[in-house]
Amino acid sequence: MSQPHVVHTIPDIRAAVLRARAEAGAKGVGSPRVAFVPTMGALHDGHIALVRRAREIADVVVVSIFVNPLQFGDPNDLEKYPRTLDADVAALDGAGADLVFAPSGEDMYPSGPPATRVTGGDVSMRFEGKTRRGHFDGVLTVVSKLFYIVQPDVAVFGQKDAQQVFLVKQMVRDLDMPLTIEVLDTVREKDGLAMSSRNRRLDARERTAALALFRALDAAASAADRGIDASLAAAQAALMGENGVELDYLAIIDPATFRPVDDGHRGAATVIIAAQVGATRLIDNETVYFG
Repeated sequence: MSQPHVVHTIPDIRAAVLRARAEAGAKGVGSPRVAFVPTMGALHDGHIALVRRAREIADVVVVSIFVNPLQFGDPNDLEKYPRTLDADVAALDGAGADLVFAPSGEDMYPSGPPATRVTGGDVSMRFEGKTRRGHFDGVLTVVSKLFYIVQPDVAVFGQKDAQQVFLVKQMVRDLDMPLTIEVLDTVREKDGLAMSSRNRRLDARERTAALALFRALDAAASAADRGIDASLAAAQAALMGENGVELDYLAIIDPATFRPVDDGHRGAATVIIAAQVGATRLIDNETVYFG
């Protein structure tokens, strides 16, 4: 494995994927599978884990790197988002990607912001969607567009973005898109912090404070044998007194509906959390089992 081939236009990536499928077929693969990993770049080890998983389950691996303006409500946040294409391609060296699709905004939206959008319904307006209005419509619109461009058999996402994963799965199901979604567990730093492109914005003090999110999830899991309310209380207690961490939401949701569970819930549930740490917004989640 080596560095992937980088293409920038929609016709070029379509032609490259068709060519790669044909080459895999010529090597004796009966029905070559294409796996797709959509990203906004600023790649870290969590992204690389997605690419390695894609390599395990498919014959051709495509990674997209595109900072999608539709999912940013704040123009300053869009402007600050890191754009590191050369470093990203270097990071993919040996990870298993065959192709990188790195379009410009003009390639993806030649007439400006599209009039046609994909919306995620009620769930898209909860939690992250409540704080970041229109965010998930932007995500679903660009993901659907990328799916139609690349035509993958499977797309690989990370569990860290749990609400996004739920909505992408819902979109694929509702629109009968001919692919499957594979979800990889959250990749964490050694101290438990979920890997995120936003972590690079944290200074040393904020980086330490950010660990409160992981402690809250761990506390929720530890108290699960006492029920939902006790689990939430334990998580809230773990956040108490952590200077520099401003909680946005903390909830325990049913992974099948992405709606909060009641105290009588039994079985798997997902603890979700979002907080502002300094000037950086962080999210995390953990699957917890209630007996």
